[in-house]
Amino acid sequence: LALPECFAFIGSQASETVAQASTLEDETFAAFRDLAKRHSLWLSCGGFHEKASEEKVFNSHVVVDENGAIVDVYRKMHLFDVAIPGGAVLMESKTTVPGDARLAVVDTPVGRLGLTTCYDVRFPELYIALARKGCEVILVPSAFTVPTGEAHWHLLLRARAVESQCYLAAPAQVGTHNAKRKSYGHALAVDPWGKVLVDAGPDESPCIVCFDVDLDKLAEIRTRMPIQLHRRADVLDLAAQPARD
Repeated sequence: LALPECFAFIGSQASETVAQASTLEDETFAAFRDLAKRHSLWLSCGGFHEKASEEKVFNSHVVVDENGAIVDVYRKMHLFDVAIPGGAVLMESKTTVPGDARLAVVDTPVGRLGLTTCYDVRFPELYIALARKGCEVILVPSAFTVPTGEAHWHLLLRARAVESQCYLAAPAQVGTHNAKRKSYGHALAVDPWGKVLVDAGPDESPCIVCFDVDLDKLAEIRTRMPIQLHRRADVLDLAAQPARD
């Protein structure tokens, strides 16, 4: 079961986010570990406000196994600092510490998972790197704004699926949270060929959508279109060169 970004709390002010943050050892997150254990269910807790200091948090994507054990913690690397024309001004870095550059990969009963969060989806190099590490499903828990969601949500997820040749699962916040914040919705699953398998739509009611992961289909797509074999490491290195003066 994959939960969206900020699944436990969305406040109207940055100070509220920091005030309610807790560590992964505190009782708030312990409730989700207990939930996983009680139902023998793997959980992707897609964006937990993990206390980093008295002033800031990590945006932590935590995977819990069926025994309630924390398997991996991915702390969001790319922070959303954006002023949307005619819309919200969101400065995630005011409250959030970026995570270290690392690839979070988890082996699970449904395949090898790669962990990302929301704004990461705009950075294809991360998804290519996860594919090169053998990921078969990449999780993208999100809380996209309505303007960026209408313009880019489906496009970005389908593109990342095609580039990585992975299934992408993107649980999403939806609806009006407060006077300052509204999320696009459309929790989505996309197959490695870029086909949308499920779309939860814009309905503000909480819902669960399901899809099948077909690893044979994934292998067939990768065999017929072997882009991972054709990808040149020297070209990938070009992205790390200094930006234009």
